[in-house]
Amino acid sequence: MEDLKAKVQEVLDTIRPQLQADGGDVELVDVTADNQVQLRLQGQCRGCPMSQMTLALVIERTLKEQIPQIEGVEAVD
Repeated sequence: MEDLKAKVQEVLDTIRPQLQADGGDVELVDVTADNQVQLRLQGQCRGCPMSQMTLALVIERTLKEQIPQIEGVEAVD
């Protein structure tokens, strides 16, 4: 499980500059036993009307492309 978390963190690190350019960021909270990635959106991403699109179209798509065993991504508070 720790290897999977490390891989997720590596992928998030490649996405982070794009989020930071818009004043936001993302924090890895956990990867569950059923391979769901839990993230906390930060900065401008938190509460942004476009945050769910960013989560689905940018973050989730990238994670699933690079780590096929990821089942899904969800934002948590």
